[in-house]
Amino acid sequence: MPVPESIPADIDTLRAALAAEQSARREAEARASSAEAMVAHLKLLIARLKHDKYGASSERGRKLLDQLELELGELVAAASEDATKAEDAAKDERGRRPDQPARGQPVRAPLPAHLPRERVVLPSPTACPCCGGKLSKLGEDITETLEAEPIRWKVIQTVRERFSCRACETVTQPPAPFHPIARGRAGPNLLAMILEAKFGQHQPLNRQSDAYALQGIELSVSTLADWVGTCTANLAPLMALIDAHVLAAARLHGDDTTVPVLARGKTITGRLWTYVRNDRPFGGPEPPAAMFRYSRDRTAEHPQRHLASYTGILQADAYAGYNALYASVRKPGPISEAACWAHGRRKLFKLAEVDRAPLAAEAVRRIDAIFDAERTINGLPAEQRLAVRQAQIAPMIAELGTWMREQRGRMSRHAEVGKAMDYMLTRWDAFTRFLTDGRICLTNNAAERALRGIALGRKSWLFAGSDRGGDRAAAMYSLIITAKLNGVDPRAWLANVLARIADHPASRLDELLPWNWKQAQDAAVAKAA
Repeated sequence: MPVPESIPADIDTLRAALAAEQSARREAEARASSAEAMVAHLKLLIARLKHDKYGASSERGRKLLDQLELELGELVAAASEDATKAEDAAKDERGRRPDQPARGQPVRAPLPAHLPRERVVLPSPTACPCCGGKLSKLGEDITETLEAEPIRWKVIQTVRERFSCRACETVTQPPAPFHPIARGRAGPNLLAMILEAKFGQHQPLNRQSDAYALQGIELSVSTLADWVGTCTANLAPLMALIDAHVLAAARLHGDDTTVPVLARGKTITGRLWTYVRNDRPFGGPEPPAAMFRYSRDRTAEHPQRHLASYTGILQADAYAGYNALYASVRKPGPISEAACWAHGRRKLFKLAEVDRAPLAAEAVRRIDAIFDAERTINGLPAEQRLAVRQAQIAPMIAELGTWMREQRGRMSRHAEVGKAMDYMLTRWDAFTRFLTDGRICLTNNAAERALRGIALGRKSWLFAGSDRGGDRAAAMYSLIITAKLNGVDPRAWLANVLARIADHPASRLDELLPWNWKQAQDAAVAKAA
């Protein structure tokens, strides 16, 4: 331990120095405790928002979540910086080993077992440093560090040797290998990386081009765009299969969001629509999938065209453009409307939170009790869900409806709380349809989650380049979001599919769908093990 240059001989001076040091330590511990409490508080808030407990996924909620995560990151970084400086200043005094965790720090979980391990053995002494005697190994301590390798570019040279028969002079040569892009020089892994970065991570092609240039790889924006367009065309058969799978569902979630589109030197507001199949809430065996569509505006003709052949249940908001789908005279038949309780609650919650309206707060309390009861049956078969709903939730819904009608009758027609109640009361059949069908969910959050990435991406890519670009984006979102819904890494899946799809038999194209592909990969891993 380092010795100070001069030690005061006066006892009072030593006591004063010790008291000052103890006071400084208490202040530091208090600051650390306060920071830890704030970190825990922010983590709890973020977890609650991410859980979508009440289905609130408005733009305001997304901005709040982003802000909280930013604040948490800054706070954790500052606390870590302070802790590191304090540890460096005091580690000699405590005699702690560099790799020993600091007191109060949580024990970290082991790193993923599926990652490859690279063993680095530190040089060991060849003789005892004390007496020079021979050493015998007792064991070893292993410290694991998570590391990442930067992108490693390479050029693959595919060699096709030619041979000539000495007897008949016939020349033979293996056939040329398949390339994802005819006469192109991009491999499937590179193409998958570009596609996933653009549509999964919302990185525009110009930013990707700049990043590659810094690594010594010159790929112009026009080259990248040409590859994106070609891959979209090559993957079109898979998109058609996903669309067919989605439209075969008994129940769909539907929603839309804005997307700026460049048009004659300005931007117009287009729309991206999504229709999500997710049978997991009622224990359905079919895999989830999402179908996306682009349109230049938000007129009713678009959802009518998207769902022209569909006759099941549509869970959506109260957009008037859906009304024609619910008409009894519709061919091939009417779609059953199921309303979203998260939308209904959101209007009342805002009045309760911002305006402190007591009636809105009471309505939110009653709706939250319904959500709590509904949460206990998530994932159960439809029959069990229906039985619980009829026994426990239906009485709560009846009481809520009676109470809201009584309170609405006492209000002015211009009252904001009354208007929020009207949103639900005028659509009461759609809001209560889940009481008669166990497959219906309480909210439309599945569709809103599918659109969230697009809302975040708008901040990066600002606008789509054209209507064709909107269509292309919708197609690629269908593939990437469907892969994510099935727990599949979009980049790995796209790379494998792009390498196989051209010579894959059309009759077995469904093998390349994300859920079937995942099963095949898991089976191969299990067999290899």
